[in-house]
Amino acid sequence: QVQLVESGGEQVQPGASLNLSCAGSGRPYSLWDMAWFRQRPGKMREFVGVISMDGGTTYYGDAVKGRFTISRDNTKNYLYLTMNALIPEGTGMYFCALRTQPTDWRREAAYGTWGRGTQVTVSS
Repeated sequence: QVQLVESGGEQVQPGASLNLSCAGSGRPYSLWDMAWFRQRPGKMREFVGVISMDGGTTYYGDAVKGRFTISRDNTKNYLYLTMNALIPEGTGMYFCALRTQPTDWRREAAYGTWGRGTQVTVSS
C-alpha cells in the first residue's frame, strides 16, 4: 500500500510559476506510472499529465502542454509538477495518483491510489 501526500499549492498571481510535490510512503514509486489530475471549481476532475515508471516518457493534457512539466525522483519516492505561466483557469485542487490499471492513462479509472490534493489558486 502506498500513501500519497501532495504539497506546494498556494495562491499566486497570473503568470507566476509554482512547483507541486507528491511524497509517497510504502512501496517504491518505480513500480508505477504516475499522474497529476486537477479539479477546477464546478468541473470534473481532469487529466494534467502522466510520467512513466522510469521517468523517460511524459504526456500532457492539451490545456497545460508546453507550460507544465512532470518529473519524478524514484530514489526519494517523489513526484513533481512544475507549472509555468499560470492562468486563472489553472485554479483548482491538484491530485497525484498511481496508475494501477493497464487502461487509458488519461482516465481516472486507470489510477487506484490518490492523494488528498493540494489547492492552487491563480488570482490577482
